[in-house]
Amino acid sequence: MSLLRSLLSRPRPVRHAAPPADEPSASGLAPDDAVLLDVPDERLGPALVAAARGDHAPAAALMAATRRSADWEARDRYALRFALFARSRDSWLTRWLTQVPDDPDALLLSAQLSVHRAWRSPARVERLRELEPAIRTAAEAAPHDPVPWRLALDHARGARTPHQVFAALWEQALRRSAHHYGCHLAALTYLSARWYGSHRVCFDFAEQAALDARPDSPVQTLPLRAALAQLTAGGPGTVAGARSDAAADRAAAFCARRRPGDPAAAEARNTLAYVLVARGRWSAALEQFRLTGPYATSFPWSLGGGGDPLGRFLDARELMRRAAAAEADAAPVLVPCTAGGAAVRGRAGRGGAVGH
Repeated sequence: MSLLRSLLSRPRPVRHAAPPADEPSASGLAPDDAVLLDVPDERLGPALVAAARGDHAPAAALMAATRRSADWEARDRYALRFALFARSRDSWLTRWLTQVPDDPDALLLSAQLSVHRAWRSPARVERLRELEPAIRTAAEAAPHDPVPWRLALDHARGARTPHQVFAALWEQALRRSAHHYGCHLAALTYLSARWYGSHRVCFDFAEQAALDARPDSPVQTLPLRAALAQLTAGGPGTVAGARSDAAADRAAAFCARRRPGDPAAAEARNTLAYVLVARGRWSAALEQFRLTGPYATSFPWSLGGGGDPLGRFLDARELMRRAAAAEADAAPVLVPCTAGGAAVRGRAGRGGAVGH
């Protein structure tokens, strides 16, 4: 069993008492009781609070602003969060659609919510196929928006749409935004070994997309998601661990462009920490936990089942703190780094990397 699977499956260890929330840890980590899960940013938070009271106006204003400014990355994140919230409380969205039935933002959220619910159904394929008209309507309501096409790609994967149809949807997505992260992630998932591709095909697609994207584009983290797909799937057909390390280094370079503790970078840093833990890169993982600050995200810590992603985040962070401390206390040696050829300081005989 890999280190990561062992970590996520065994009973949680007893942690030392954390310092008060207003006092930083000596290791530079946010105190345990200051860490929050899936915190919305300063624009999304108030809109979610208003929606909980039944008021859809702030959500409508926020989604309209992302559409007018063509802030497609934020629009995609907000659409997913609003739809996730509406799974249990949708009266505000129903009222919005009743008042403005042709609103492109309400149509997008409604289609996203319907897809969410269909994916949870035992009759997923049939339910998803019934939703194609709703997704088409959302796309037609905002002709320049790539987010409905990301939704169409997710829908096509679950509905077992033929490959040529998926390729046609992908072309439509690219016409609207050549480097939209959400659409690329949808295509990557389609190409993963879990669905209709392989680990190698998944990596090839992700690495080429990252090469074509700007250094500050979230697409730079796409190879990291390919590495994560391999690390969590395992099995035959795995690719060299050097590609996973290179993907982690590329993602670290992207994250270095974001300020420490940036909530918008939280999922990327959480995913990077998860992969670094799996690769046995203790110090690098600990650094990402420091940079993440108090912002834990359910993904990827909820992978593999279990209902305590925050606990898994904290346990992994504590394990990395102890491992990095033990590594620093050991006699330093030069170890070839598999991601780029540079030498890094470490200790001899550290745990074998997953994925070789």
